[in-house]
Amino acid sequence: MVRCWKHSETRLEEAQCTDGGSAASSQSHFPHKAFWVSLSASLLLVIIGLGLTGNLGLSQPHSESSQIVRITVPDQTGVLINQSAVVDQQNDLVTFSVTSPANQTSTVLFDVKRVRPGDMHQIGLICYKPVDQDSCFLRKMEKSDYDNVQSLLHESTHKSQFQLSGNETRRQTEYLGVLAASQVDLATLDEPLQALCQDSSIHWTRRVEGPGKQRLVYFCIDICFPSNICVSVCFYYLPE
Repeated sequence: MVRCWKHSETRLEEAQCTDGGSAASSQSHFPHKAFWVSLSASLLLVIIGLGLTGNLGLSQPHSESSQIVRITVPDQTGVLINQSAVVDQQNDLVTFSVTSPANQTSTVLFDVKRVRPGDMHQIGLICYKPVDQDSCFLRKMEKSDYDNVQSLLHESTHKSQFQLSGNETRRQTEYLGVLAASQVDLATLDEPLQALCQDSSIHWTRRVEGPGKQRLVYFCIDICFPSNICVSVCFYYLPE
């Protein structure tokens, strides 16, 4: 408390002292307001940060579950075939990008998620999207397809680069007849297949022994797996 000594200035000095007390009082309240404003802003930043972290946490497992695998193998003439595969362990999806010697890339999607554990029924789907064609070709997976893809799903957890030897690679040829009259409704397919075949006609295929002399093979797609197996899948159209 401040005391004033001159009587003539008592009121003025007392008034000044009173005003000073009010100023000090207002200054003492100001830090409290600043504290609460600062605290509120900090809490808001924390809430926003937690929200962003939660969103990243939800999307992170999908990105972590996908891995790019590269496979290089010489063909029968010695020319190297380069292909890559996006392996999605979480959703049991394998998407091949196969580049031909002419530097053209076709896409082959294995939807293994439909295969039930211990069930050898043909439930999985393979979708072929040839380069420069607005068509997709579907067929049901067989046990050999499931085994080949499982080798990639398993090996991709250990390494991402495979160099196959031409002498040790087993080569197989499969013929698929295209059922041109049986078009598939895009809406009946799972999301990965829909994304691949959007704005394309979709046809079922079936495995056949061979095209015969009367049928012309339109194109082939070579797919290689880390298990040293390369499959040449050749397509031709069946009569309607």
